[in-house]
Amino acid sequence: MENQNFKVKDEIIEKPKRIKKEKEGYDQKPTAAFISASWSALFIGMVSYCVGLWNADMLLNEKGYYFTILLFGLFSAVSVQKSVRDKLEGIPVTDIYHSISWFTTIASILLLVIGLWNADMLLSEKGFYGMSFTLSLFAAIAVQKNTRDTKFIDDKELEK
Repeated sequence: MENQNFKVKDEIIEKPKRIKKEKEGYDQKPTAAFISASWSALFIGMVSYCVGLWNADMLLNEKGYYFTILLFGLFSAVSVQKSVRDKLEGIPVTDIYHSISWFTTIASILLLVIGLWNADMLLSEKGFYGMSFTLSLFAAIAVQKNTRDTKFIDDKELEK
C-alpha cells in the first residue's frame, strides 16, 4: 500500500513516499514556570489532602488508611512514569516491574474509590479527597518528568 500508484485519465501519478524523520534528541529543559507549577500542584494537593484528613471527623485508623493510600498512589504513579519513560528511551525494564507499577497505581485509585464509596461523609468531602488525590498523582508524575528531563539535559551539557 506504501508504493501504490494512481491512474488518472491515462496518466500514472505516483503516490509520494513517506519520509520517516529521525527522532530528534530532546534538548530543552522544562521551563521554570512549569517546574514551579508542578511542585506547587504537588504541594497543594498533598497538603490539602492531609489537612482534610487532620480535620476530618473519623477514627485514627480511617485517617491512616487514607494517608497510606495517598503515599501508595504517589509512589506507584512515579514508578509507572519511570518505567514507561525507561522503555521509551531503550533502558531495560522488566515486564514484571512495568506490570506491577501499573497494577499498584490502579489498585491505589480503586482503594481510594472503594473507601470513599463506603465512607460515612458528605459527598463534598468525598469529592475533595478524590480531587486532591488526583491532583497529587498528576503533579507527582509531572515533578518526576521535570526532574528527569533536567538531569538528562544537564548530563548532556556536561558531555560537550
